[in-house]
Amino acid sequence: MLGPMDEKDPYALLGVARTASDDEIRKAYRKLARKYHPDVNPNDRKAEERFKEISLAYEVLADKEKRARYDEFGAQSFAQGFDPDQAREYARWSRGASQSPFHTRSASDVDIDIEDLLGGLFGGARRPRGPAKGADAEGEIAIDFLDAVRGGEVRVQVAGRGALRVKIPPGADTGTRIRLAGQGDEGVLGGSRGDLFLTLRVRPHPFFSRNGSDLSLDLPVTLPELVLGASIEVPTPDGTVTMRIPAGSANGRSLRLRGKGVAKLGAAGERGDLYVRLVAELPDPADPRLEAIMKELEPLYEGRDVRARLKKGAP
Repeated sequence: MLGPMDEKDPYALLGVARTASDDEIRKAYRKLARKYHPDVNPNDRKAEERFKEISLAYEVLADKEKRARYDEFGAQSFAQGFDPDQAREYARWSRGASQSPFHTRSASDVDIDIEDLLGGLFGGARRPRGPAKGADAEGEIAIDFLDAVRGGEVRVQVAGRGALRVKIPPGADTGTRIRLAGQGDEGVLGGSRGDLFLTLRVRPHPFFSRNGSDLSLDLPVTLPELVLGASIEVPTPDGTVTMRIPAGSANGRSLRLRGKGVAKLGAAGERGDLYVRLVAELPDPADPRLEAIMKELEPLYEGRDVRARLKKGAP
């Protein structure tokens, strides 16, 4: 379900061609997500709306099945109850019905039940003879990464049902299924409404990545911070914390922040960890002082083969 971007082209929103590869789509999304992410643009409603639009566009184009459906049917393919097979059958019937300007084909002229076809295509059904509970409905919504990690109530647009408030359990992930009682199809002849079951799709985060209940983050650091050690601020889903980098840390070293990961579903109070990988940020190569400093460092490597371990396994 696309919600607010139903009438917008996801390709145009991400600035990619319809022939774009999965990698090109992913790179375009990450570039725009970093630019418009709410963490980078606090209290900027326009940036927030833009971020939601590009996230929904990525939701469509990153999924092979959804992308193929959009390419074939456009935004209507995400309407509640849409059936692609019946849509194709209806299209074939419509083309057949318009072949001759002198003859309008009736339902008896074709080998399909038009009432069933149109009813299934647009989410309808034949009415039973007495009161009956409405049918349960299925749907999919996309939520932000941190909303899934933290949990809480989010407001989403659901096609055919407008804006709904959905309670997200802490630690939810893509595939988590949520039931909204009484939000399904209307009952018949006084029957109660059915339920709405929403499957979550979690949008990727520009900085955090997830593995089960653990999170990971690449943290840029300076060479002096690696060599001399330092206390630095690290972003977590719960806010910024201070972490100590031990002196003499190697580039790529991973440090663990216990309990700063994702809540474990079904395990009250338990959370995973946040693994912070130190990534050395080199000085500006255009700085004229850099060459002299590097030459001063060269003697520190004398007698040491930094690639020795690679030679051991060389053919």
